Amino acid sequence: MEKGLRAYAEVLRLVRRLPKEARGYYAKYARENFVNYRQVQEDADALDHIFHRTYHHSLWVLNKYSVDESAANRLKHICFSL
Repeated sequence: MEKGLRAYAEVLRLVRRLPKEARGYYAKYARENFVNYRQVQEDADALDHIFHRTYHHSLWVLNKYSVDESAANRLKHICFSL
């Protein structure tokens, strides 16, 4: 659960880099997904998949709004660490 909370906090930090009009939508989206997937703690493969998807989806959003991908380096470290 700790890794999930760290990833969620980092996603919210990335949301702050988005244009003001997009922040509310993506903050709400991140929260809804965190709440929906917090029950998956039992399955390590499912968790790995969720963390990889979190990172790649975050990159997609950053690219959509022309935010430098390097902003997601901390999220990458969180999502791909053991």
